[in-house]
Amino acid sequence: MRLACAALLLLTGVGLNAATPKAEAPKAEAPPVLRKSPEFVIKFVDGKQMLLSSLKGKVVALLMVHTTCPHCQRTSQVFTQLYKEYGPRGFQPVDAAFNTMANMYVADFVKTFNIGYPVGYSSPEEVMAYLNYNVMERYTVPQIVWIDRKGDIRSQTPAAGEDATLYTEGYWRNMIETLLKEPATAPVHHTSAAKHHVAAN
Repeated sequence: MRLACAALLLLTGVGLNAATPKAEAPKAEAPPVLRKSPEFVIKFVDGKQMLLSSLKGKVVALLMVHTTCPHCQRTSQVFTQLYKEYGPRGFQPVDAAFNTMANMYVADFVKTFNIGYPVGYSSPEEVMAYLNYNVMERYTVPQIVWIDRKGDIRSQTPAAGEDATLYTEGYWRNMIETLLKEPATAPVHHTSAAKHHVAAN
């Protein structure tokens, strides 16, 4: 298993901008359905667990993070702000930490970076299986999966983070606003051709 922190994306000139929390979202058509979200269990330090399927009906951003990765830390802070803005309309971010001994670091991660939504942990094997990645595949963190109200995956960052657009606040806002407009029963065009959705500029 090979890891590269997505902080390297900052070198491309596309990154998070704390000074512009309401950055203009790139315009795009509704993203296609990539696949049905499989079940995923997120464990919490208080001993409770959350089934991902329990969030059906909400627009979900599932972030697979390492608590020690600066880019994950900053990303979760931005999603905290997005949750404050869009949570009342049905948006729900969730972090699943999967670095070594993540269960020991989650509480400090939440406290230190003031994360305002659920943060739990899962094993690397469970995370790789959910993302449909080979355990030997090189990957970046965070990995971000967008799930619509019906429980379908509509966007997923590529393993090695090749598409920097998917790590921008503008893209995140566009995904939230686009998916929130869709009713839970709305028909969506399915496709198996795309591995991930790219928002058009």
